[in-house]
Parts: sequence; C-alpha cells; structure tokens
Amino acid sequence: MEEARVDKWLWAARIFKTRSIAVDAIKNGRVTMNGMNVKPSRMVKVGEVVSVRKPPVTYSFKILKTIEQRVGAKLIPEIYENITPADQYELLEMNRISGFIDRARGTGRPTKKERRALDEFIGPSLEGFDEFDFDEDDI
Repeated sequence: MEEARVDKWLWAARIFKTRSIAVDAIKNGRVTMNGMNVKPSRMVKVGEVVSVRKPPVTYSFKILKTIEQRVGAKLIPEIYENITPADQYELLEMNRISGFIDRARGTGRPTKKERRALDEFIGPSLEGFDEFDFDEDDI
C-alpha cells in the first residue's frame, strides 16, 4: 500500500484512540501537513510529516509505512518516527509542573481543608431528618 487516508492512518498508528476522534481533530484544524490544514480524506505517503496538536504540545511524525488497519503497540516504530522537537516536551513538562502552582485561589474544586471549613460554616447536617417528624402542634 503506497497511500492511506490521513484519518485512517492516525487511528491505525495509535495517535488517536478512535477514528472519529481523529476526524474531529482534523476538522478542527489540529492536524497539519507542510503547515497546511488537511481534510480527513487526504492521502498520505511514505516520507511525509504529519503534525498533530494536542494542547499544549504539537507532535510531529514522519510516516515510514502507510497503513489503514490498526496494529499492535509493539509495531509502532515500523509505522512512524516521532520527530517532535525537544522544546515541545519541555513545554509539556513545564505545564505538568505548574498545573497546581498557577491555579488562582478559589478556582476549581475545594481542598479537603476548605471542604471541612464549608461544612462547619453551613452548620450541623440534617441527617436522619424526616419532613414528617413534626407534630401538628409544632407548626
């Protein structure tokens, strides 16, 4: 096989988990070849470079073999060569490290300490409370 559809190749090469996710990524402009956006039906050839943007990183893959049937993970080195620049991986590492540091206070889920403070502020819980526990005289 000399050519393959780019959406099928991305799925078969295990870059995307499903073909529909690959198609969505292509349609949203996250897959490029030679700096140009492509369509899912674009045919790819051996030697071409496909760039896939999975924020915050843009991965680059040189096609070594065109396939349209998914292969096992052990065969991936025969299918493509990862030529992603090292600075992209540094960007990924920096993003991973700074994930919690840069979070503004008060955004996201409350911490355990904040949750306890909220529970204390709200007051005692109403566990075991039944709306029919009142007598007519209580009203």
